[in-house]
Amino acid sequence: MKKILAALFLLPALLLAAPRPGQAQSLSVGVVPQQSAAEMAKGWVPLLAYLGERTGLRLHFETAKDIPTFEKRLAKGEYDIAYMNPYHYVVFHAAPGYNAFAREKDRKIQGFIVVPKNSAASRLEDLAGLTIAFPAPAAFAATILPLAHLKAQGVTVKPNFTSSHDSVYLSVSRGFFPAGGGINRTFENIPQEVRANLRILWKSPFYTPHAVAAHPKLQPALVRKLLAAMTALDSDPRGRELLAGIGFKGFEEGRDADWNDIRKLGIHMLENLNRDIAGAP
Repeated sequence: MKKILAALFLLPALLLAAPRPGQAQSLSVGVVPQQSAAEMAKGWVPLLAYLGERTGLRLHFETAKDIPTFEKRLAKGEYDIAYMNPYHYVVFHAAPGYNAFAREKDRKIQGFIVVPKNSAASRLEDLAGLTIAFPAPAAFAATILPLAHLKAQGVTVKPNFTSSHDSVYLSVSRGFFPAGGGINRTFENIPQEVRANLRILWKSPFYTPHAVAAHPKLQPALVRKLLAAMTALDSDPRGRELLAGIGFKGFEEGRDADWNDIRKLGIHMLENLNRDIAGAP
């Protein structure tokens, strides 16, 4: 009797949560906050609306005020779909179980360090002892890769976290910091007047780019439907226009094994480095 009563109490909530006949299923799409929420929304909201038209889904753009907050939400499985960096994917595939199904087409991720265009720095050793700008402790290519390389070279710097890629570039271009970490895609998307004041000092090797991953609760058929719409975006003019709005050429299918290059770096090494970075003054 207790089980029957409990089921009766839960039934109204389940009915409200389930999509009604003819009603589009609603999914939250969390996007890693590499830029301000307002700036990202300009590109992602119309893109998700277009994908919604193609799939019959209601796709809601979501992000977070900063990358650490985004990580906490990923850890809790708060997003139905998430666009996350490679390090995040390896961590949050393990738990709560996000599964990659797509990635940016024709792109590898590469971290680098930028300096002001007129900087005297010509090698990484010139940055020793300086305070360097990075977007967040667990930003894979823009923070972890540069700091791991600096550490391997015996170059000690003091990281300062600015909360976004754009703020790193702007701070360095204005001379607030002597150098900063970034990645190709966000660097290409900043205003020309900011980019013109910067020079790339060092680049990392290439790695598999950010993952588009689904929460394990989602039905495989639904994920396949969304993947089909995403991979078809670059086949029509409107889709290509919307892709350009987020700096993408297109999407292609992604599989979990694609991120084995990140795993080969040693997840424990990355976690230890991340803890060191997070504990830096």
